[in-house]
Order: sequence, then structure tokens, then C-alpha cells
Amino acid sequence: MRLAIDPPLDPEAYPFRHDIRTRFGETDAMGIVHHASYVLYMEEARVAYLRAVGHPYPSVRAEGIDFAVLEVFVRYRAPLRFDDELTVHVALAHASRATFQIGYLMTVDGEPRATGVSVHGALDHDGRAARLPAWLGPLAAGWPTA
Repeated sequence: MRLAIDPPLDPEAYPFRHDIRTRFGETDAMGIVHHASYVLYMEEARVAYLRAVGHPYPSVRAEGIDFAVLEVFVRYRAPLRFDDELTVHVALAHASRATFQIGYLMTVDGEPRATGVSVHGALDHDGRAARLPAWLGPLAAGWPTA
């Protein structure tokens, strides 16, 4: 799948933010947060975003839909370290009939540390492709695409 967005470095471009404090167990021998943790931060922020827009993931699942992760992209810009106060900025950036893309900007004290994109497909509980819920499309309106 082609990524439809290039996440901007301006926090003001994102309608939602979620704060996370990095943990010691996420660091490597150099004291830098391991690259795989960034995907977990994106997931935590994505779940918080869905809750904030009135569609917590358990209620989405109760409607018979799952959002499978199809792709994840992260661009590392500067390292995160233990005990950083990380802000993950989130925007639903692109939606089609059965997929959507979310853009992320991760900052510490306003300085970009990483950008990312996650691509999701809607599935029914039997694992077959499904249409996205109608409420998702309008959330992506107005966000710049690549």
C-alpha cells in the first residue's frame, strides 16, 4: 500500500495529543529508547484518540469491526531517552472505503523526535474485509495528503 501522507513537523497540524513518559525498561544499553517502542507509543496514542472522539476500541469491536494494522512506518529524527515526557500528536489523515491512515508526530518539549504512519484495514470478526464505519471519514477531512 502506498502511504498517502507525510506527517508534518508542526504540532498544530494535529487535532489530538497524548502524553507518555518513557520507561527504563524500554531503553537499550546506551540509554536510548529501543526503536520498537515507538510503535507501541503510536498504538497507545491511537487507542486514546479513538476514545477521545467517542469511539473507544471496545465499542468498535462490539459493532463487529476490527482495525487490523496493515503497515507501520516510523522516521526516527532524534533519540528518545529514559524518563522523557513524550507527546504523541495524532491525526486521522486519510480514509478510503476499507482502509485508513493515521499520522503521528512524537515530540519532547516541542522538538520532533519521530514521525510515523499506521495503515489500518477494517475487518469483520471472521477476518473478511469490511467497510469503515461512517464516522471515520469526516475525521480525515482537511488533512494534507502526500
